[in-house]
Amino acid sequence: MSCLLFSLLLISKNSFQMRAFSAKRSSTSLKSLSNYYKPKSYNQKKYCEYLNDWKIKLLFAIGPAGTGKTMLACNTAIKDLQSGNINKIILTRPVVPVEEDIGFLPGNINKKMDPWTRPIFDIFLEFYSQKDIDSMIHANVIEIAPLGYMRGRTFKNAFIIADEMQNSSPNQMLMLTTRIGEGSKMVITGDLKQSDKGLESGLYDFIRKFNLYEKIEMIHNTTMSRDSSEIKIVEMNNTDIERSPVIEKILDIYNVKPMPPSIVQIQQPPKQVEALNNTTPTYYRRNQRFDNDCAMDPRESWLKD
Repeated sequence: MSCLLFSLLLISKNSFQMRAFSAKRSSTSLKSLSNYYKPKSYNQKKYCEYLNDWKIKLLFAIGPAGTGKTMLACNTAIKDLQSGNINKIILTRPVVPVEEDIGFLPGNINKKMDPWTRPIFDIFLEFYSQKDIDSMIHANVIEIAPLGYMRGRTFKNAFIIADEMQNSSPNQMLMLTTRIGEGSKMVITGDLKQSDKGLESGLYDFIRKFNLYEKIEMIHNTTMSRDSSEIKIVEMNNTDIERSPVIEKILDIYNVKPMPPSIVQIQQPPKQVEALNNTTPTYYRRNQRFDNDCAMDPRESWLKD
C-alpha cells in the first residue's frame, strides 16, 4: 500500500513537472512574443539592449509608472526561459516596509505574496495561461521569493526580477544584490519619486554609492565605468510612458512646482477715495460683543449716534 501511494505521488509530481516543462519549452503554449511589448523610445531600446546582454549581471531601471520597466524585464525573462538560457524565473518585491512581516497573511508564501506579485503575473498572463503558470510555480520554474526569506541563498542560472525596490531598505538591497550566482541576471526596477522611505530607500542608497564609486574609479584610471561594467543603470522619464497618454499628463500635474506667491497673488485694484465736499461727518460708535471665549472672533455691531 505504501509503495502504491509513493508511486502515485511520484507520478503526480512528474506530471506537474512535465506540464511545467511543456509550458516552458513549447512555442505553441506561448503566445507570440513578437506581438507584445516592442521598445519604442530611445531609453526603452537601450534598456532592452542591456536586458539581452548577458555580460551585464545587474541592471537597474529607474523611472515613472508606465515606462515599461517591469513589462520589458518579464518579456526578456520569458524569452530566456524559452530559449534555455535560464532554468527559472525568480520574482521578488518589498512587501512590508519593516522586516518583511507577512506571517499574519493566510496561506503559503505564494498566497501571502499574491497581492504584491499580482501586477507581475498580470504580465505573465499575456504569454501563458493561468494553468501553465500554476504548473510552473509548482515545479519551481517560477519562484516567488520574499526578501525576508533570501538570506543565505544563491541564485544560479536564473533571471531575477526585483520590482518596486524604491521601498526597500539599504540592508535589503545589499542582501538582494549579493544573491546573484553563476549564470544569473538580476533586474531591479523602481521609481525614486514614489518611495515611501525617501533618502532611506535602498534603491536611492545604491544609486548614490554606485555613482560615487564610479567617480573614484575613474580618478584612479581604472577600467570601471558605466559603459563597460557588469552593472548598468537606465533612467527613464515621462517621454517613455507607453501605458496610456493620460498617465504622462497625471505625472506632469503632480510634478508641477508651485509658483512664487508674488506671481499667484491676485492684484486688487486700488480703492477709489472720494473727496468729502463740505459734508457733515457722521460719527459711529463701535460695540463689540464676544459670544464665545475666543477674542479673535468678535460679534460686531455698528451703531449710528
